[in-house]
Amino acid sequence: MADFVAAVDQGTTSTRCMIFDHGGNEIARHQLEHQQIMPQPGWVEHNPVEIYERTSAVLQTVMNGRGLCASDLAALGITNQRETTVVWNRRTGRPYYNAIVWQDTRTDRIASALDADGRGDVIRAKAGLPPATYFSGGKIQWILENVPGVREAAEKGEAIFGNTDSWLVWNLTGGVDGGIHVTDVTNASRTMLMNLETLDWDDELLGFFGVPRQMLPEIRPSADPDLYGYTLDHGPLGGRVPLAAVLGDQQAAMVGQVCLRPGEAKNTYGTGNFLLLNTGTELVRSKNGLLSTVCYKFGDQPAVYALEGSIAVTGSAVQWLRDQLGIIQGAAQSESLARQVPDSGGIYFVPAFSGLFAPYWRSDARGAIVGLSRFNTNAHIARATLESICYQSRDVAEAMEKDSGVKLEVLKVDGGVTANDLCMQIQADVLGVPVSRPVVAETTALGAAYGAGLAVGFWSNADELRQNWNESRRWQPEWTDEQREKGYRCWQKAVSRTLDWVDVS
Repeated sequence: MADFVAAVDQGTTSTRCMIFDHGGNEIARHQLEHQQIMPQPGWVEHNPVEIYERTSAVLQTVMNGRGLCASDLAALGITNQRETTVVWNRRTGRPYYNAIVWQDTRTDRIASALDADGRGDVIRAKAGLPPATYFSGGKIQWILENVPGVREAAEKGEAIFGNTDSWLVWNLTGGVDGGIHVTDVTNASRTMLMNLETLDWDDELLGFFGVPRQMLPEIRPSADPDLYGYTLDHGPLGGRVPLAAVLGDQQAAMVGQVCLRPGEAKNTYGTGNFLLLNTGTELVRSKNGLLSTVCYKFGDQPAVYALEGSIAVTGSAVQWLRDQLGIIQGAAQSESLARQVPDSGGIYFVPAFSGLFAPYWRSDARGAIVGLSRFNTNAHIARATLESICYQSRDVAEAMEKDSGVKLEVLKVDGGVTANDLCMQIQADVLGVPVSRPVVAETTALGAAYGAGLAVGFWSNADELRQNWNESRRWQPEWTDEQREKGYRCWQKAVSRTLDWVDVS
């Protein structure tokens, strides 16, 4: 029997392949960044061809580095940046346009128009999402309306859509030679086009965006015993491996953190932050700015739902310090720089580069650093950046408590930013609850591996996964209640200064 499960984690800034054993231990990994294309303010794009090339390269490198062959793998799972939209020609395999990334704000007028005439309420009721630039539906509409020839090709069934999961599955299973055009329920639930109750594309929602149904992939379970397909003999894995699971990245992190019971929650710190709460088979509709979304669906079992608070800019704010401001040379340096000062010196940084997501949903907002004086240094800016990650997470945690009635007793965390010990201490201080990091912090890839392994019987049930989970470190709150509430009041005041900056009417 095969000893390992592989996972591809196709993220916003990079693609990695990780291989895990039955104990959930990381055996190997390789990771490559891809280009961030920003042709105009607010526009963020990726090259889909580059993304598939990077995916192939990390798969090949991991296999070769460990001396593995396809028969060593029980299955392959895929997890991906959600909402990032690719439209390509099924005959040629060529994208019609760059992938439009989830952070992109060019569709703000599309989103505003939906809310202005009442269609937004229908989208909220059916898809569990507010009309926002974040989701795929408006991005597909923009490509159909602005890229010559795509509308006609879509009507003929030649132009097809997918988030990056569909693009990878199609290429890995054959591409123009029989590639399978599918997605899973978690990715489909991020389009504004899927009905959360029927788990199928909704004709009324398709009509709102002018999207032909024939463009869309078949919706499948997240972990599918019937399989998505097999990788190719001549593909990057060098043989046929069952492709058994697909999950959007944040849902994959829920599985990786083994948050499989109602009431269990996690916060993933990546390019953005994503706090999810498992609500079980009950579809809970938010009244406080959160998203209702599919958490996962395993085989023919009922779908499990979640409440989600999505924050657009957290880790990418640290990347901004590196790439745009040039005050650090690497993400790790943000911690050492921030440690040079005891606090942020009275400044607050609201990184609303893509507007504000949960719980505000304000596409008119833009980033601001407030409270500056001659006293402040780049160290204060670095610390304010880490604090902004934590305050945005508190915004979402408070909304989640109001919606669910569940009060956080401990916050499970994962993702790249959790390597920053200072940031995690600030998070515990801002929330007033302990913060717990697992041994395997890259739970997004682990969740994709778990889904694939469950589908093919590599793991038999959730209890086996729970036995694999181990805590690496826990941070306890150190601030007084007075410190915590004063800081949060000032944060809310700073947020108010970012609103109404861009005219989206």
